[in-house]
Amino acid sequence: MTSAQISAYCTTREAAKVLGVTLRTVQLWVDSGILEAWKTEGGHRRISVASVQRLQTGAPPPYVTTQGANERLKVLVVEDDNVLLKLYKLRIAAWNMPIDVATASNGYEALMRVGRDSPDLMIADLNMPGMDGFEMIRNLMTSSFREGMEIIIVTGMDADEIARKGGLPATIKVLPKPVPFNDLRQIAEQLMARRAAL
Repeated sequence: MTSAQISAYCTTREAAKVLGVTLRTVQLWVDSGILEAWKTEGGHRRISVASVQRLQTGAPPPYVTTQGANERLKVLVVEDDNVLLKLYKLRIAAWNMPIDVATASNGYEALMRVGRDSPDLMIADLNMPGMDGFEMIRNLMTSSFREGMEIIIVTGMDADEIARKGGLPATIKVLPKPVPFNDLRQIAEQLMARRAAL
């Protein structure tokens, strides 16, 4: 391999430093295909510098909070319909609760957000372009990032359709579309109450 080819790749540690995330986050992004990489004969990951740069420039900013991080609930909404994403933001803002809302339009973006921001609650669709909700959930189930994060699926699919596509873990609550905002508000309130009791 030439020196130019070598410089086109970096180590997991170097990628983590550039992106400002943990080694585990970089490993998850590699395993999910978000970062392009290959493994050496010794099993070490070599990550494409170009893919790190793309992620660095295209990555969404971290949550912006006006209170302490422990006082606010971080919610990630994963939905490919931009109109519906705006509706989520408007309706959740109307709850007048200490909530920070971030959004992602597919599973890849959602995994980046989860690795970077550790949301308390994820509200996600299943039918999305690129990485759909099923693949995203499978990735999260093998990751430590889901620990402490509640996942709610809001979908137009019925139980039979979900089962045909491989189903979902029993721990994940599924709600039907149109989006049941009252149910989501109750879930957010319960999460905040549990945190306050700790």
